[in-house]
Amino acid sequence: MRLSLQNLRVILKLVAAVTLLAFAAAVMPGRWIVETARWLGFDPFPESPLTYYLARNLSLMYGFIGAAIWYIATQLERYRDLVKPLALASIAFSISQAAVNIQSGMPKWWVATEFAATLVGGIALVVIDRITVDRTSQDQASLDE
Repeated sequence: MRLSLQNLRVILKLVAAVTLLAFAAAVMPGRWIVETARWLGFDPFPESPLTYYLARNLSLMYGFIGAAIWYIATQLERYRDLVKPLALASIAFSISQAAVNIQSGMPKWWVATEFAATLVGGIALVVIDRITVDRTSQDQASLDE
């Protein structure tokens, strides 16, 4: 199977779009954060300035990462070399994320879901990046002949 840069661009934009949703959590009313935590089974939510600060800043960080991925996707010819390191960083992040989640006492379902989603996304990008690199190399080889 061979993929074009356009396929890679679409996949990166899908990842970015999901990640950009985190901006909403950064600005949602505090009571929504409390209710979401309760709905997820984290009751009681420790209502303190530090907790809201951490939740909102983490959401901002995810949102800005999504914006960076979107930018890379729109300028893929220029920033093509960033895709593999981004994919490998996602895989490393999934492992670090799982360790932090376990250390923090997060429920097993949370650890497994977040770890799997981040890991699968990173692995998918590595594979798609490799398939796209192969096609680009083959296209260049054909032109050189």
